Amino acid sequence: MTDLAPSPCHDRPDAWFAWIWQRLGPRLEHRGLAAHRAWTVAGLHGRVIEVGCGDGLMFAHYPPAVDEVVAVEPEPRLRALAEQAARRAPVPVTVLPGCAESLPLADASCDAAVAMLVLCSVAEPRTAARELRRVLRDDGELRFHEHVRAATPLGQRLQRSLDVVWPHIGGGCHTARPTVTTLAEAGLTPWLLERLPVSSRVPAPTLPWVRGVAAPRA
Repeated sequence: MTDLAPSPCHDRPDAWFAWIWQRLGPRLEHRGLAAHRAWTVAGLHGRVIEVGCGDGLMFAHYPPAVDEVVAVEPEPRLRALAEQAARRAPVPVTVLPGCAESLPLADASCDAAVAMLVLCSVAEPRTAARELRRVLRDDGELRFHEHVRAATPLGQRLQRSLDVVWPHIGGGCHTARPTVTTLAEAGLTPWLLERLPVSSRVPAPTLPWVRGVAAPRA
C-alpha cells in the first residue's frame, strides 16, 4: 500500500514512444539489456520504489527477498502493459500513475529505489533526484542504469545539438544530462559506478551508459 495520496502528476501520453518501445524493447532485452536489469536489482530486499517502470520489463528480475515493489509510470499505454506484467511478477508489484518528480510515498519509507533508462526523460531531473533521496531510508540505496553526457567535447556538442529534436521523438529523452552529478547534488553518493563498454559503429547520442549504486547522505 502507498503512504500518501496519488501523485499529482498528470498522465503524459506519448503514443509514438509507446509504440516504438513495444517493438524496440524486446530486441534490446535479447541484446543484453535483460542481463543489465538483473544486475540492477540483484540482492535487493524489503520495499522498493521503481520510477518510470515503462511496460514492466524489470518486474521479472526482482529477487524473492523483495517484499513489495511500488512502480510509477506516467505513460498510460505503457502503464497498462506494466499492470499486466505485475500479475506475472515473482514478487508483489503495485503499478501507479505518477512521475519521478512527485512520488506517492512517505519520507524514508523504502529500502531501495530503482531507476533504469528513465532519468534522461523526466521533466525535472533535480526534483526527481531529490524525491528519490526523500523516500529512501538512510541505510537504503539507489540502483541506477542510465545513459549520460558524453565524455568528450565533440560528443557533448553532438548531444546538445540533437537535444533540440531528440526529446520530441524519444519520449522526452535528453542525451546530454549529467545524471551522476545530479544524483550527488541531491544527497545520493555513488559508491559503485561502472561505465559500460557499450560499442557502436556509429556514434550514438544515447552513449555512454553507466550503472551504479548510490547511498543516501545523512
